[in-house]
Amino acid sequence: MKTLSKFFTSEPLFSGLGQSIQDELVRCAIPKSYKSQEIIIHQEDVWPYIFLVEQGEIHAIKESREGRAFIATTLKSGDVFWGLAFFISQAPTPVMLQAKAETKIYLWDRDYLVPIIMGNGDMSWRLCQLMISRMQLASVIVEDLAFQPVMGRLAGLILNEFGDAEDEFKTRELTLEEMASRIGTTREMVCRHLYRFAEKGAIQINRTELKITDREQLKIQAQK
Repeated sequence: MKTLSKFFTSEPLFSGLGQSIQDELVRCAIPKSYKSQEIIIHQEDVWPYIFLVEQGEIHAIKESREGRAFIATTLKSGDVFWGLAFFISQAPTPVMLQAKAETKIYLWDRDYLVPIIMGNGDMSWRLCQLMISRMQLASVIVEDLAFQPVMGRLAGLILNEFGDAEDEFKTRELTLEEMASRIGTTREMVCRHLYRFAEKGAIQINRTELKITDREQLKIQAQK
């Protein structure tokens, strides 16, 4: 697990630990690998673990009772995530975690890791900082969903995903369903607004590719 040791030098949650504790964490880490689209945990599962993403990409998906899905965040190499049951016994996880690509993680059980956190003030502080940053992210997401119209959210997504596609087409790796999940709407609404942007000259779009033709128009829409 040499790769995991290297992560500890750059990951704030673990970097302040002594070498002996880092070596113990490496020894007791549980490696898990997942194929693309494989579900790691289901929403409402009781999952008392913290994990570190070594490679790949994981979507945290919030599902409604009606079957709609919203991608709350995406975890990538070096990111840390935890189930609520790590902190609150038997608490259900509020999202589903699904591998977007071939993914490998290392996880630690609550019963093993909590004594280490409790005995290391620096690690406890860094974990609090990480949790606060996630709360800030959640606040931004809720604010966007509550106050920003769908066209604004879609404009922001286009700029994030296709920002380097100006004057050239870029392959649309996101399906309409995935785009809808990213901005909390439906496939039909995404399709409708994409063609509205095309009619206004902000983008050019075909079945598999997209090109930004008026970046400023998208920026203005994203700020509304």
